[in-house]
Amino acid sequence: MSEPDDASPRGRMSGVRRPAGEADRRRRFGAAGFADRPGASSGPGDPHGGRGSAHPDRTAVDCGPGASRASRALSRRRESHPDGDGPSFDRIDWSAPWLAPFADRGGRWAPAARQGEAAWLRMLNDDARAERLATGRGLPLRFIEQATLPAGVAYETHIAETGAVPTRHNLHDFFNALVWFAYPRIKAALNARQAAAIDAAGVGSARGGVRDALTLFDESGALFATSDPALAAALRGFDWPTLMRASRDAWGSRCDARIVGHALAEKLVDPYKGCTAHAWIVDVPAAYFDWRDEQRRAWLDERVAAALVSTEPTSRGFAPLPVLGVPGWWPANASPSFYDDPRVFRSGRRAREA
Repeated sequence: MSEPDDASPRGRMSGVRRPAGEADRRRRFGAAGFADRPGASSGPGDPHGGRGSAHPDRTAVDCGPGASRASRALSRRRESHPDGDGPSFDRIDWSAPWLAPFADRGGRWAPAARQGEAAWLRMLNDDARAERLATGRGLPLRFIEQATLPAGVAYETHIAETGAVPTRHNLHDFFNALVWFAYPRIKAALNARQAAAIDAAGVGSARGGVRDALTLFDESGALFATSDPALAAALRGFDWPTLMRASRDAWGSRCDARIVGHALAEKLVDPYKGCTAHAWIVDVPAAYFDWRDEQRRAWLDERVAAALVSTEPTSRGFAPLPVLGVPGWWPANASPSFYDDPRVFRSGRRAREA
């Protein structure tokens, strides 16, 4: 497997301006079928969508003068977007290709989520017991109301010490729970590393490089699995003509992409062209593409979780992957001109310096 590479360029989000209102958003979908807006619903500066003062490690870096554009946008969203998000569950399109690993369970959960928080949490916990989900420290996993998180206790610490995941009744935490079921080892490893870092250094006003990388992957990560080193090099090198156009037939036979970031999944409820994942490139055997989807997912889950435990990931090691550019994931990308948009399919730092 390819571990994060410090020499790789940092992932970047599109700088396209967001429409002013819902009517404008719908109008701008147009023939291409996507909204042209930046991903502001949840950003890498906020690991779990903004949970307030109960998470001093979150707020100290999200709202300061040096906060990122995504973090500032998220702060604005906190003021206007309540925790209750029941009607939003109806907006999830389970036929979307990027939701395939989550569709069966998510489609079953959605009616319970529409009923209310209590019914949904009961279903989550019934499923967690049936699947025997556990934290990185071996505790049985369960999902609890956000309000029961003790004041001043870090979110990741609470999960590691109790096995209880504070959960809000909204899309962000709906997808977070789905990722726990789809990639339980990865999520357990992420939590164990975050909690260990907090144990060692405290919460502090800044997370540090490793925790920043873990947070970025947890929120907006994807897995790019490939058996072809040339395709991995194309992604690292921002070579979109090779990766997305000349090698379209390779998708599904020599490479594939999988969403693991729950904030990324939330953003894709309203797809937009600039939506960009931070991709971990995973070298896989050629036989991987002959396996059933469940086998592929389990293999990736085990391999990446082991790497998270044994290596020091860095944010610069992830490769930016514009999600709607993945062949077969969006009808408009069948046209070669879809990729002729430098705001989204950027040349990358190394190409500009050449």
